[in-house]
Amino acid sequence: MKDDFPIRKTDAEWKALLADKGAEPGAYEVTRRASTERPFTGKYERVWADGSYHCICCGSKLFDSNTKFDAGCGWPSFSEALPGAIRAFRDTSHGMVRIETVCAQCGAHLGHVFEDGPAPTGLRYCMNSASLDFQPEDKKT
Repeated sequence: MKDDFPIRKTDAEWKALLADKGAEPGAYEVTRRASTERPFTGKYERVWADGSYHCICCGSKLFDSNTKFDAGCGWPSFSEALPGAIRAFRDTSHGMVRIETVCAQCGAHLGHVFEDGPAPTGLRYCMNSASLDFQPEDKKT
């Protein structure tokens, strides 16, 4: 079920929280309305520093930077999520069948996962930069 997440807020609360965090302008539409940023425009698409990627909405850790790879698709891509960090749902929007990924804690839309990634997982978590918050290694929590 898509509405049974531990962290819940009203739309106004999510908007205020994202504004307080200085999230990029499209973060609310991406995370709470399942919008998608244009390819090659996200601030993390070409970031290769050591650290971790967290949900911009609730701060939950989602990915370690050592699982990030260049898929050439225009969005940050990861081969593996942290155990239990992400939930997946069948998405039939836009005339396609895909697997939507959301934060397991707050339900924020992150992107989609595809089965065309590198070994050993074979997965490509194709994420929107607007849904992520990168924390360099020296700031890991």
